[in-house]
Amino acid sequence: MSTLEINDLHVSVETEDGPKEILKGVTLTIKDGETHAIMGPNGSGKSTLAYSVAGHPKYTVTGGTVTLDGEDVLAMSVDERARAGMFLAMQYPVEVPGVSVSNFLRTAKTAVAGEAPKLRTWVKDVNETLQKLDLDATFSQRSVNEGFSGGEKKRHEIAQLELLQPKVAILDETDSGLDIDALKTVSDGVNRFTASGDKGVLLITHYTRILRYIKPDFVHVFIDGAIAEQGGPELADQLEAEGYDKYTLARR
Repeated sequence: MSTLEINDLHVSVETEDGPKEILKGVTLTIKDGETHAIMGPNGSGKSTLAYSVAGHPKYTVTGGTVTLDGEDVLAMSVDERARAGMFLAMQYPVEVPGVSVSNFLRTAKTAVAGEAPKLRTWVKDVNETLQKLDLDATFSQRSVNEGFSGGEKKRHEIAQLELLQPKVAILDETDSGLDIDALKTVSDGVNRFTASGDKGVLLITHYTRILRYIKPDFVHVFIDGAIAEQGGPELADQLEAEGYDKYTLARR
């Protein structure tokens, strides 16, 4: 059983005017088999939470703890976090010219698993995964994210998720920029990942449309760097109907 525990997390970022606190005491526990959705307006700190847990150097943790199965995540380097079972699908995946998708995926799998996958079965696994995500076999020969459409970038992120099989996946606005067909394809990939029942997912989104395809167990409203309210899937429907005004006004 895997558990990601975030307790009273405070995070700041350096600005021209000095350090600015972005996260103001976030507490959240994600157990295996659970899908948590974080919803909130722009600038509320959702992506900061994702990147801080993953270990982005831009963000400074000033208080609180993050543990995965009791191990101190904040004491780990970024690659150690990945090997421990954490995964981040980025809102804006970066281009890596000259590195093919095929080499990237096999190198990542080798680094996470501690040994290289057997080539014959690995190629088969990669091709099957790409096919499920509506990406043809030639996709694996392209440079990572170079010239990719928004939908291709997001589907490639989910291909990584399915092939690496982490314990906990943090998906930062995976639905951003997707048309309805790509949204369904990406959602199907996430649902395949969670089908085993032993994976945890933290899904960050602005909108409820992806939650029609990926059913969350818990929904958290994120306002001004903190969780303002928590509930079940019905909370997402409430947010779609009413928006965030009552939460933003309460924080002023």
